[in-house]
Amino acid sequence: MRRFPLFLIFIACIKGHLVSGQSAGKETLDLTLFKISWSSSHVDSWQYTLANGERLRLRLPVFEINGKETPVILQYLRAAGAVQALPNGVKEYLYEGPFEANAGLRFQMKIRAAADNPIVRFSYSLKAGNAILSQKTGKNQLTYLSASLQDFSKVKEVRLAVFNEMIHSCNLSEVPVTRADFENGGSAAGPVLVAANGKSCFLLAYEHDSMYPNRFLEYRFGEDSTASLTAVKGNYYEGQQADGYSTIWLEAGGVAGDEEKLAADYRRFMAQYISQNMESRKPYIYYNTWGRQERDKWAGGQYLSNMNLEYTLKEIDRASDMGIEVYVIDAGWFDKTGDWGIHPKNFPDGFRQIRRKAEGYGMKLGVWMDPEKAAVSSRALQQNKKYLKTSNGKHGQPSPVWETEESVDMCPVSPYWEYYAAELIRLYKETGIHYFYLDGVGQTGCDDPGHFHGTSSNTREERQQSYGFLIPVFLGKIIEKVSAACPAVIFDFDVTEAGRIGAGLQFLASGRYFILNNGPYYHNFDLTKKGSSLLPNGNRNIFVQPGPARTWFMRSVLDYDKWIPSNLFLANYQPDDPGSSQIINLASLVLGQNSIWGDILKTSPEGVGRFAKILSKYKEVRDDIAKADPVRVGRPGDTPEIYEKINPLTGKGVVVIFANAKGQFSYITRGKVNHHSWTNEGATVKKGANGHAQIDVTFEEASAKIIFFGVNNGS
Repeated sequence: MRRFPLFLIFIACIKGHLVSGQSAGKETLDLTLFKISWSSSHVDSWQYTLANGERLRLRLPVFEINGKETPVILQYLRAAGAVQALPNGVKEYLYEGPFEANAGLRFQMKIRAAADNPIVRFSYSLKAGNAILSQKTGKNQLTYLSASLQDFSKVKEVRLAVFNEMIHSCNLSEVPVTRADFENGGSAAGPVLVAANGKSCFLLAYEHDSMYPNRFLEYRFGEDSTASLTAVKGNYYEGQQADGYSTIWLEAGGVAGDEEKLAADYRRFMAQYISQNMESRKPYIYYNTWGRQERDKWAGGQYLSNMNLEYTLKEIDRASDMGIEVYVIDAGWFDKTGDWGIHPKNFPDGFRQIRRKAEGYGMKLGVWMDPEKAAVSSRALQQNKKYLKTSNGKHGQPSPVWETEESVDMCPVSPYWEYYAAELIRLYKETGIHYFYLDGVGQTGCDDPGHFHGTSSNTREERQQSYGFLIPVFLGKIIEKVSAACPAVIFDFDVTEAGRIGAGLQFLASGRYFILNNGPYYHNFDLTKKGSSLLPNGNRNIFVQPGPARTWFMRSVLDYDKWIPSNLFLANYQPDDPGSSQIINLASLVLGQNSIWGDILKTSPEGVGRFAKILSKYKEVRDDIAKADPVRVGRPGDTPEIYEKINPLTGKGVVVIFANAKGQFSYITRGKVNHHSWTNEGATVKKGANGHAQIDVTFEEASAKIIFFGVNNGS
């Protein structure tokens, strides 16, 4: 028997209907892709059976309640309440049962699953009267699951939030789990664990965000080939009420096949089923003003030199000419952080003309925000002083926010989260802002005993750790509240610096990541004296000039695309002349990162036309590109470096070939392609009788060739 639990792949649907029954003392869910079964009594685990007979078993959690280790062993586990249909095509199921040893303790399990995908989400909660969660060892005592992996020849950890100083960005890494890890009590942060045996491949995952190696949960390995997902720190605090305690969302999935098939199904799950906020999954094309604001500063001005109505209206005109769909006004559009009113001097009519012009082009408006900041004179601070971030009883010193009024930090893990969510709802409804770009939130910072992350009975360390664990949880709560009131809203979170909350699965259940800024700084490569800048204008960024170098770093994060669609990881390319640089940037953008910044009013008419033409072709097939599993040959900076994103159902998509030197190359598509195609100069396409295409390209300089399949092939 195969005995590797999957975090519970409990539910799916057969033609949209849940099938259940009893046989031989078991409760069974008979599903299209697999069966789930558990004992009718003495329920301590679940069994997951694929259609090919492979079986996996997951043991239920172990809590510490009232100072005693308390495994979840139930008298029974039965449906509680009606099945709910969610907007994204997922159904939610609720199960409940009493503990066998103490009927006063009850256990709930919530499950979300789609009918056509093997990945499920689930969470646990407790109904426990006056019971408390305790930690007699001084540390969290919570095991979410344990599972045997003895029948799996390959086990792998997939890390999502390793911060790489060379590219100055989070990136994905896949790390084998070895026999030595099991024999020596090793551990893995994940958040994804993959196991394969040649017949089937499974994963389990948890939805939380932390920058590696600052882990709040981990998988621990045992000599008996078990893997246990355990709390490390901050998952709860000593004395926290057990009644109503809910875990974070967990995930599991499995396929009869290899890792490639599992990754494809997981990628589709991330695109369609993890989030209720479906607007965040659409591959819109963005422009952000910060790239231009940086140039204003480097030229001797201020970040806010052109933060005004006249300049913004001109940029919106130009952005529309280029094919932009979301215009994002970065730092400085507001008069006070916390209150988030539109700056009355810079925008006297409060975005009225800006909104009218943008909507006339069918364009959405977006803004930058730091959700923790509140200006010293703001109403937000005056009404919420007890929710200031504190460390050892002291508040941080006020400091300016990008040339605006001095601000202090608020704690979102407190009632302040609802105040902030209400401000976002107000902005959405009053100004037409549909996109919020959140920035600046770190994993540490508050130990106040009056918030939601501990009390005066807990140590400072406990409160700090609980704060770190709960920060991404409360960002998710903010987004859920705003999305419920404003269904078309989109959220991004900036993970472009070390020390932020990391690029994990929690935020991706609500929004997307802003994954990479300008790439590395001079100090990343020891090119500056300590405390100084290499350039007299104060610019710390290396790769901001036209040419291929910047795009090497920007494309480095496309490793995520194997497991998570690249359009959930926004990065900004540049519109600068000459045309060869614009082609490289456009070729990179259409792989899914979908954004530019820079001074677009200085882009030549030829460049504006180039963006408009290629982005119009991209829009014809971008949904196919977003759905397509990636094929890649080479790494960023290689010659050639090739990407294929073809939707197998339609044959539509793109092939992009980069080179850094003069030469000729050929490539035959892995997928079958639509017979209509378009290429930029220097590429020819020959379609074979078998449906594949041979692409021949000629490079005279560093450049890129873009081949769209399934587009109108007119000029």
